[in-house]
Amino acid sequence: TGRKAGGGKGTHLGRDASPPQGTPSGTRTPDPPESRTVVQPTADTKARAFAWCRDFLSGAWRDISLEEFQISIVSGGLSNLLYLCSLPDNVPAMGDEPRQVLLRVYGAILQVQLISQGVDSLVLESVMFAILAERLLGPRLYGIFPEGRLEQYLPSKRLRTEQLRVPELSAEIAVKLARFHRMVMPFNKEPKWLFGTIDRYMDQILKLKFVREAHVKKFNKLMKYNLPEELENLRALLAATPSPVVFCHNDVQEGNILMLDSRNPTSTDKLMLIDFEYSSYNYRGFDFGNHFCEWVYDYTYEQWPFFKANLENYPNRQQQLHFFRNYLLENKEYSENCTQEEQSQIEKAMILEANRFALASHFFWGLWSIIQAKISTIEFGYMDYAHSRFDAYFKQKKLFA
Repeated sequence: TGRKAGGGKGTHLGRDASPPQGTPSGTRTPDPPESRTVVQPTADTKARAFAWCRDFLSGAWRDISLEEFQISIVSGGLSNLLYLCSLPDNVPAMGDEPRQVLLRVYGAILQVQLISQGVDSLVLESVMFAILAERLLGPRLYGIFPEGRLEQYLPSKRLRTEQLRVPELSAEIAVKLARFHRMVMPFNKEPKWLFGTIDRYMDQILKLKFVREAHVKKFNKLMKYNLPEELENLRALLAATPSPVVFCHNDVQEGNILMLDSRNPTSTDKLMLIDFEYSSYNYRGFDFGNHFCEWVYDYTYEQWPFFKANLENYPNRQQQLHFFRNYLLENKEYSENCTQEEQSQIEKAMILEANRFALASHFFWGLWSIIQAKISTIEFGYMDYAHSRFDAYFKQKKLFA
């Protein structure tokens, strides 16, 4: 799962009292380079993983010993650690229990949140995960517990940043997102998540004290932007930007999109969205704009700051239209009676909606990264990433506002 740095937003900072439907765990970056992930699980981790697999999966998992139990690290997400747990090859399954599962262990950020929020957010996220699995929009859920969960292991590869621009894949991402947005979920339908989370992040940041000189300089430079005032400008801009409220993924980046291993090379159903820790009812434009921003950032760079940003990779008008036309076709929002002029107006409005909400994505993840710089132990240039996001925010604001 990875996101920013190390996993899908890797260590997503948790969203403190975010609406129940969204718990930060997520991972923000595609898998970190092998050189940084070849680490064996600790004995304690292996013992805990063995107990969870034995108790939740049962069957053959109850008959193997700790020594036979196989576990390897998949990635260290920013807010999650992911492990692949397997039965030994010589032990047959007794029933329909899986031979391999993905163990997700929540990071310290989320653990703190669970202590402060209770289990409500965890329960709701697990409900969401299970519903998505039943609707074939996500992996199966095999077990949930306070420290994490057991998920279906899907042989697959995460997309790479450069694949987001491949027309065939961009079209399928649009289709998958349209299906996601069509879902009716048993969660609060008010779009409080985006600015509720941003406001909490801002409150935390205004109280932060950095010690490392490099951090202090970069933090002080960020504070010169007068972020609280800029936030009010953003709030006003988006209030004037029509965007329907739908069930949003909120983190559609390459590390959260699986390319499934398929025996049918002609299949048009190759992709699956994963990592729903940030999912909630939200303004549709955030999913669009956030995804477009991810075309810019490559989190697989092997040297400090462990990401590369190229704003020229932000999708151009034709690439955005390609995405939106596939999205609209899947949502049946083009009707036979819709004139060319009406279609053009719909597309024009969606481009404005997406690009203005892209500013919210920069602001959101910029704040998130400042907090990560303070609390995360993952090797990633969080302060540099925050600067990159806010630099992009102000450059794109001149174009989109």
